[in-house]
Amino acid sequence: MVFSSVLFLFRFFPLFFLLYYLFPGRMKNVILFLGSLFFYAWGEPVYVLLMLFSTIVDYTHGRLLERFRGRKAAKGILLSSVVINLFVLCFFKYADFLVETVNVLTGSSLPLLHLPLPIGISFYTFQTMSYTIDVYRGEAKVQRNLLDFGVYVTMFPQLIAGPIVKYRDVERRLHQRNVDLLSISAGLKRFCIGMAKKVLLANQMGELWVLVSGMNSREVSATTAWLGIFAYAFQIYFDFSGYSDMAIGMGEMLGFSFPENFNYPYISASVTEFWRRWHISLGSWFREYVYIPLGGNRKGLLRQLLNILIVWMLTGIWHGAGWNFLLWGLWFALALMLEKLFLGKLLSWLPKVVGIFYTILVVLIGWVLFAMESLAGGWEYLSAMAGMTGSILDREALYLGRQYMVLFLISLAASTPFPHMLAGALEKSRTGMGIALYRFGEKLIPAALLLVSIAGIVEASYNPFLYFRF
Repeated sequence: MVFSSVLFLFRFFPLFFLLYYLFPGRMKNVILFLGSLFFYAWGEPVYVLLMLFSTIVDYTHGRLLERFRGRKAAKGILLSSVVINLFVLCFFKYADFLVETVNVLTGSSLPLLHLPLPIGISFYTFQTMSYTIDVYRGEAKVQRNLLDFGVYVTMFPQLIAGPIVKYRDVERRLHQRNVDLLSISAGLKRFCIGMAKKVLLANQMGELWVLVSGMNSREVSATTAWLGIFAYAFQIYFDFSGYSDMAIGMGEMLGFSFPENFNYPYISASVTEFWRRWHISLGSWFREYVYIPLGGNRKGLLRQLLNILIVWMLTGIWHGAGWNFLLWGLWFALALMLEKLFLGKLLSWLPKVVGIFYTILVVLIGWVLFAMESLAGGWEYLSAMAGMTGSILDREALYLGRQYMVLFLISLAASTPFPHMLAGALEKSRTGMGIALYRFGEKLIPAALLLVSIAGIVEASYNPFLYFRF
């Protein structure tokens, strides 16, 4: 059940929030827990049990850590929690990939398990792991109420694709939170903006990417290949950031404050800056629970470079079971290490526009590796972008450029802070016209975006969500 679907918008969403607002106090957690289980079970009825298993495992380990705090047994309890979580994640996500790899390397024919990937397992596993690690460190209090902990793990707005929420960030609001008309209004506006990103921009750009990526890369012109990968870059950004906006908006409607997940990454002047702005909650998780425990930048340059390499290998593998994801992680590890060595300082001396073009080039090459499941396919597409396999410009490229020019311009503007800055300038305007425009737009634009998005959902046959794969 995706947010951008008729089923969710016209059935689950109104019924759930009606019940949520009707029931008082602590009963809201019961409604949220049961509603979240129903939401997940709609698409993954069997794997609800797996999610509940992870919930009980980490709840139990948290209670044990509290009981044995300060003793040697605490380390063993933490290790037990980490091992169980990683085993479950790796078994369901990587078992077939490992079997295939063994078969290729040894020439054997071990049977594949063909296990469907539980939706959201990468996200809720990282959340439950962060809880036990924080309890062990003394950075979070133990949750003694199993229902409240279950709400934290299963909360449907961010269950499927984040943002990854640390327990300590929502601990207080699990027990006590206020929901008023202002928060409901703000949450609805954020939800409408996210919906528009997903339906009106990501889906449209996705159709262009599907068209171009389905062509024979050996015959595609360089311009067409570039149009295709720019389309994919916009698709994955608006797809994921739109979903995050919808999750954050619904969180606000529930009385929670989820962390921001994107901060205009395509205006970054370095790859380092890009990864501070893209999927912020995942980057924060790896930095806090992997990079810093490995030593971060505290043990010299060589150790820092090694730590970056380790983190980005894990980041690549986290995204999926495939060599392309590992190569994608290594590609960004290389870029980040070069910036730590000398390139970052060089970029700081150059005009910012140079850094932006450099970053976009690195990121687009990375998106090719990310999107193309086979390494051969990725190489062929990169060759097409470089003009090594076909012409530089052809009629197909001119046609697609004319067809999608307006969408590209809108996407470009929407991926910058310009719309937000314009709204802020109007809000702070001292003229009656400026204030009137802001108030009119504040009320009309979200509603208009929602109506147009619904129309797009009803008519569209292409409405995927890319991060369901991870």
